Amino acid sequence: MGDGRWRTAGRWRTAGSALVRVIVVWAVSTLTVLALAGLLPDFELQSADGDSITRTALTAVWAAGAFGLLSALVWPVVVRALLLVPALVLGLLVFFLNGSLLLIALWLIPDGRGAADPETAVVVAAVMSAVASATSTALAVRDDDAYRRRLYRLADRTRRRAVTAGSEPVPGTLFLQLDGVGHRVLREAVADGLMPTVAGWLDTTHRLTPWRTDWSSQTGASQLGILHGSNEDVPAFRWYEKDTGRLMVSNRPASAVELQRRAIARTGDGGLLTVDGASRGNLFSGGADQLALVLSMAARRGRRNRSRAGYFAYFSDPANAVRTAGSFVAEAVREVAQSTRARLGKETPRVSRGGAYPFIRAFATVVERDVVVAAVIGDLLAGRTAVYADLVAYDEVAHHSGPHGHDTDRVLARLDRSIALIAKVAEHAPRPYRIVLLSDHGQSPGATFEGVYGLSLRDLVRAGCGLPVPRRVRRTRRGQLQTESGGGSEARDAARDALRSALHRPVDEDGERVGELVGEHERDAAEPIVLASGNLGLISFPGVPHRMTREEIDRRHPALLRTLADHPGVGFLLVASAEHGSVVLGRDGAEVPVAELADDGPLAVFGPGAADAVRRTDGFPHVADIMVNSMYDPARGTVHAFEEQIGSHGGLGGEQGRPFLLSPVDLSAPVPDGGELVGAEQLHQVLRRWLRECAGPQVPLEISPPDSGAEAFLPVDGPVVREKKG
Repeated sequence: MGDGRWRTAGRWRTAGSALVRVIVVWAVSTLTVLALAGLLPDFELQSADGDSITRTALTAVWAAGAFGLLSALVWPVVVRALLLVPALVLGLLVFFLNGSLLLIALWLIPDGRGAADPETAVVVAAVMSAVASATSTALAVRDDDAYRRRLYRLADRTRRRAVTAGSEPVPGTLFLQLDGVGHRVLREAVADGLMPTVAGWLDTTHRLTPWRTDWSSQTGASQLGILHGSNEDVPAFRWYEKDTGRLMVSNRPASAVELQRRAIARTGDGGLLTVDGASRGNLFSGGADQLALVLSMAARRGRRNRSRAGYFAYFSDPANAVRTAGSFVAEAVREVAQSTRARLGKETPRVSRGGAYPFIRAFATVVERDVVVAAVIGDLLAGRTAVYADLVAYDEVAHHSGPHGHDTDRVLARLDRSIALIAKVAEHAPRPYRIVLLSDHGQSPGATFEGVYGLSLRDLVRAGCGLPVPRRVRRTRRGQLQTESGGGSEARDAARDALRSALHRPVDEDGERVGELVGEHERDAAEPIVLASGNLGLISFPGVPHRMTREEIDRRHPALLRTLADHPGVGFLLVASAEHGSVVLGRDGAEVPVAELADDGPLAVFGPGAADAVRRTDGFPHVADIMVNSMYDPARGTVHAFEEQIGSHGGLGGEQGRPFLLSPVDLSAPVPDGGELVGAEQLHQVLRRWLRECAGPQVPLEISPPDSGAEAFLPVDGPVVREKKG
């Protein structure tokens, strides 16, 4: 009886607190309306003949109440109806939709006393939403129940339950991926005080373990291996498949869903998250049923395609939309200021950061972050068993600003605040959570290949094949042929030698003229496809249905392989050989069969494990005819990306291949003492083991043979949307 009275009293206290908060927020919103009416000439709360102060105040009360009610009831319905609108467009529509709700609220005021121009209504609605959100949050700071309820709404929570084993709740696991943050970058950020939350964990509850990526050190290969246990036949971020004539690009929806299908067919298992899992902001689903911003789902049609559901979860609160939109604009302005400073200061290396890039950066560092964090918060409060989420902010900024510096330092600090928020929410979850931080790769700094040598990899390949090259290559200036260490003369001479070899004719000392290209039969040959994945280049000859051998390439293009191998910007080549199986070619005539490859010779500079990584990729069905890895300077830690990036990843060399794993000490050690964690597939096995340790078997202990039903593991239905080739 006493317990019943206590629960009843508790419910009345909760209801009373909620009522008080509603009244306070309403009052503050009313004062905001009155202040804005006084400041904005096009915003009126009085009739044409004027009104008393009391009448004007009552009109403001009505306007604030009507706007608040419409925001609570109508806004979620409107946002859900607009889920198919692109996310960036939805973010911009937020302002106009919010302004429309205010105009409706003013129209509902009796006697037509409220009026505003549409432009003014947008401003007033944004301010009112922000003020109401700030007031509500401030009132809930010391009220854990209110804080939890607000976070439920923020993340579109769908269920409440605590999973127990006996008397103790069974722990859940959150895997939070900091995209592109290498082991060294994390350690330096902790040492510099940029990431106090992570530093606190390292001092108390977590252990830090580096791991080594595969040759393809990029999100597509790493995340596919981590989530689905297999990244077989993913040679790069983008590659050409001769058997289908298809260009595969890891961050295209149709390619992502095909890669996921292949991985599931190989393993016979749906993925790491098949049991009560959630996948947020990833390229692949991991077998999860709860999805938000998952690329492989975006290519599917049907009722179970919920990859955009995270946008509803976040934008259903107009205050969140206004806050994120404001941060979006601030981040775009920040990028313009930072790029201008770099240009005026003549910082090197640097790449172009104009056009749409400020908005792309703002989307990755603000919108994507906010939506993913909101979805993760909902997962924790819903008590889901396993959650894997990717925050891409650092990776995006580091590509254009470099992996070390003021720009990326600020991003790391903001990521730490997001981690702190998630950790705080986990304390309110219905079950304890073990939070694992990890990255999929690092980034290696360095000027671009074209910036140093004055020509792109594609230009060099075309020259080696006897195909026409652009005029800018034939008019390369001396100043472009310089290395970062200042060895301009040596680099210029080496680059000229490579170009002379490719063109079969002398090159003028001033670089203003080159000889005629070789014979007509070579000009008529099918042009090679040259693709870049950071500092990894892939060259394929589409006119030949099989993987070409070195002997075939030499007969068709006698200068190509030696031109590439001897170029100072190239570290080594991998090419098939009819005589030796496959060979690695280096400078000065170095040639080693892959079967005899060791971590010395042409690969010595790339460190331990390079030979095994190259040997594994050589066995992929869709490896390119020629795989090109850029040079690596171990003294400076630099590589040369074959695309416009001064922080790059995708191949071998430096920090890009050394990501991190930060795990709770109450989980078993990732590897035995003295061991090394190598490859995304091995990391997948570690994460599977931890899930079993937390709550018994969460995914199959053994990988069953693939069968025709493997497609059923994909939690979607409907046909794949074909993408255009190109």
